[in-house]
Amino acid sequence: MQYWMMKTEPGEFSFEDLVRDGKTVWDGVRNFQARNNMKAMKKGDQVLIYHSVTEKALAGIAEVSKEHYPDPKDNPKQDWVVVDIKPVRPLKRRLTLAEIKDTPDLADIPLIRQSRLSVMPLEKKIFDRLVTLSES
Repeated sequence: MQYWMMKTEPGEFSFEDLVRDGKTVWDGVRNFQARNNMKAMKKGDQVLIYHSVTEKALAGIAEVSKEHYPDPKDNPKQDWVVVDIKPVRPLKRRLTLAEIKDTPDLADIPLIRQSRLSVMPLEKKIFDRLVTLSES
C-alpha cells in the first residue's frame, strides 16, 4: 500500500463534498508530476485530503477506489488521467499548514518542499504522523 496527499480548494470540492457524494472522480490535474503520481496510485492506497487556498489544513482520509484511467474530459493525446476515490473518515480535527510547518520532523515533506504540487506521495511514517497530530 502507498500513501498520498491530494490538494483541493474547499470552495470547489471539499472533503465534506466527498463524504456527501460517497465517491468522486479526481480530475482536473494538469501538472505532469502530479499526473505521474496519479498513475502510480493503486486501488486501496490511502490519501490525505488537504484543503488549500482558504483553509490550508488537512481535512480527512480517502482511499483510491479505481486506478488511473484516461480523463474523459481531455484530448487523449494529452495523456491526462483521473482516479476514483472514496471517503474513509474525517480527521478528528483539522491539521493546519502552520502546525505542520511548526513540526520539525515534517519540514521536508512534499507539501512544504513543493507547495504547488496537487498530488504528492507520502511515506507511511509521515502519513501516520500527520494523522496522529490531527488526533492530539
